[in-house]
Amino acid sequence: MTISRNKLVGLLTAIFGCVFIALAISPYDRGDWALENVLVVFFALALGLSYKSFPLSRLSYVCIFLFLILHEIGAHNTYAKVPYDAFLIRTFGFSLNDLMGWDRNHFDRLVHFLFGVLFAYPIRELYCRLAGAKGFWAYFFPIEMVMASSMIFELFEWGAASFFGGDLGVAYLGTQGDVWDAHKDMALASLGAFLAMAAVFVINMKTQGDFWQEWKSSLSVKAKDVAGV
Repeated sequence: MTISRNKLVGLLTAIFGCVFIALAISPYDRGDWALENVLVVFFALALGLSYKSFPLSRLSYVCIFLFLILHEIGAHNTYAKVPYDAFLIRTFGFSLNDLMGWDRNHFDRLVHFLFGVLFAYPIRELYCRLAGAKGFWAYFFPIEMVMASSMIFELFEWGAASFFGGDLGVAYLGTQGDVWDAHKDMALASLGAFLAMAAVFVINMKTQGDFWQEWKSSLSVKAKDVAGV
């Protein structure tokens, strides 16, 4: 039997609350932790306030939950110092950084990639249910929105780092000396969204009876008159 949406959301909220509180205790850098969680607080409030009037699917809530858990791990340690390699060495006896030839901490890269993977589906749900997106547009717009939101976050990150400056600004920006850090983060988020939508595309192509008819209709001209002057 599948768990109801209310029970699932309650369970995910309780788990996330416990993780949030646990990781709020003695973070590596309290100032950076606070900055990292500003958007999380507003986003969580938006989800809670909209739950009754516009609940999302269970899959969307699971995707959002997984991303927020990863984000809290990054916020607790600062993204540049998440000890994933030390964990792998201690638990499995091998170093991922040595195996891949990495000389930097790549946890931030992983989370940006997974932002695309995990947020593309909830964004697609919003486009389909609010804007009536169908066919091609139901796959294109989520990728585009992930790209846009990733860019907006990089601008927010830059602005906050410039405003606060010093060690806090460096910790929040997390470039680790890479001048192309923001570009790579946006590229990885875009790749993640593309792969997520590609998977949804294949699934729907195999299970949706009118898939190609809807796809063709979405690319047909709806209004022959020119809009505007």
